[in-house]
Amino acid sequence: MIVTKDIDKEQALYLVFGGELEEITKKKIRNLDDIDVVGIFSSYSSAYDAWKEKSQQTVDNALMRYFVVDISRFPYCDLEKNRSNIF
Repeated sequence: MIVTKDIDKEQALYLVFGGELEEITKKKIRNLDDIDVVGIFSSYSSAYDAWKEKSQQTVDNALMRYFVVDISRFPYCDLEKNRSNIF
């Protein structure tokens, strides 16, 4: 008899956001209140499509940049387990 284990697979999540940079050579956004959050996507290809569409809409502004961030790679934080470290 073969016993298999259910392994929880991480859910892939990609955040697409953009903003106007302070300088063209740096990745520092000029005004954090003006960040354009495009959305969170479950696949890289859909996030890429959203990134490409927003980037093309702002092509005339050399300081405007959009980014795709793989948020499923962020370390998991168990608040209940680590509550003593937080408060």
